[in-house]
Amino acid sequence: MTNTALQLFCDRIVEAGRIDAADVAELSRDILADGIMGRHEADLLLALDRAVADQHEGFSALLTVSVVDFAVYGERPTGRITPETAAWLSASLAGRKGPTPTGARIAMEIVREATVSDEALIAFALKAKSWNRQPVGTRTGTLPLAA
Repeated sequence: MTNTALQLFCDRIVEAGRIDAADVAELSRDILADGIMGRHEADLLLALDRAVADQHEGFSALLTVSVVDFAVYGERPTGRITPETAAWLSASLAGRKGPTPTGARIAMEIVREATVSDEALIAFALKAKSWNRQPVGTRTGTLPLAA
């Protein structure tokens, strides 16, 4: 099921090319009041993070909390990151060019918060963390994606 309000929000933000404080408040208060309800919503928000560089700092915090909460407590079994969930998260966080700094932080926070994490997500999180510390032009290697 598609959250039409979220899709319209993302379309509007991409067109504007920036996320400001009012946008973050709207997203938190009106669109994600009950949190992320499915993988499609998480994917949309992670794609928005990659698509828009001019972001209010509150967006990163909201995105991190929302995706961690969904992945750890919204997916089943609760508190456990299965191989299938790890594969989805790794692919969604990485996109085509690797994770953003927020994406790398989300991966690390999921590993910290979950009772059990699949080793593929742990490897992805560690690589993403070190990969994001390198300047864009010097990044080498590939990020491990769960298969």
